[in-house]
Amino acid sequence: MREQRRGQEVLETPRAAGLAGVVFALLLAAAIVLLRLAIPEATGTTTAPAFTDSGQRSALRTALALVPFAGIFFLWFVGAVRAHVGDVEDRFLATVFLGSGLVFTAMMFGAAAAASSVLAVTHTDGVAPSPAAWDFGRHFAHTLLKEYAMRMAAVFVCSMSVMGRRLGVLPRPLTILGFLTAVVLLLVAPYVPWMELVFPAWSLVLSVHILLASGRPGRLPEHVAPKPSPRSHRS
Repeated sequence: MREQRRGQEVLETPRAAGLAGVVFALLLAAAIVLLRLAIPEATGTTTAPAFTDSGQRSALRTALALVPFAGIFFLWFVGAVRAHVGDVEDRFLATVFLGSGLVFTAMMFGAAAAASSVLAVTHTDGVAPSPAAWDFGRHFAHTLLKEYAMRMAAVFVCSMSVMGRRLGVLPRPLTILGFLTAVVLLLVAPYVPWMELVFPAWSLVLSVHILLASGRPGRLPEHVAPKPSPRSHRS
């Protein structure tokens, strides 16, 4: 009975991680797109357009409504992955994996809070906020998202790829894709607009792989497969 329950948990945990990862990836991608459309960056010495359009405000409100749910599903994804790995996980990698995931979530919430400050200093439709408040809120939100959240996401992707490869739960192409994603998030995303979407794209690919792998019979890693009881050998 205990072995049957253990086998059911092994089958259910990857599905939970995959589903949570898919929802997180879609929510984060939508939030990033809406945030960038609502609060564009300044290019060079040109000041970004003032926050006067009601459509910008609606897009920003929608993005801010999506961010908390993206964080919830991301934490669910992290917890499900750790539960699937179990006691065989490397403590060093597990600490880096969990820590970077938590810091990324905090930075994502911080960027959303900074973006919401733009709404707080905006008055009636058609009236722009003061230039100082607008520039501060816009710059603070983009800095938290690009400089800090994405670099923590790079550490998360790298540690996940190393763990998955060592435990044999990720194929080599997906591991290489993870390392390339980490490099882009670490070195490119802070300087190239829209490159933040690389992280939800990688999360979606990984989650779809987990869902597909969990549906294949006989594909469970040896360290989590249910062990036969001694009585079965005697018989």
